[in-house]
Amino acid sequence: MNTNSLIIVGIILIILGIFIIFAASIMSIFTKTKEGAEVKTGGVIMLGPIPIIFGSDRGMAIIGFLMAIILMIVAYILFYRSIL
Repeated sequence: MNTNSLIIVGIILIILGIFIIFAASIMSIFTKTKEGAEVKTGGVIMLGPIPIIFGSDRGMAIIGFLMAIILMIVAYILFYRSIL
């Protein structure tokens, strides 16, 4: 894979991510929730190699922690694959 194709793939992934966020926002507006339904949230923000993990409860924080580990492994493979 050359540099130009990696740039194109990156741009496509960014556009796809923006589209998914937009579609999920629209779907959440029109979707009716059941009375008493509980909404759980969580996420991971990667600042270089340092993950910031947040969640509305312990389960979501654990899922965020696992996602952070997966992201760090993927980043390691992508950045250091030329060394191996």
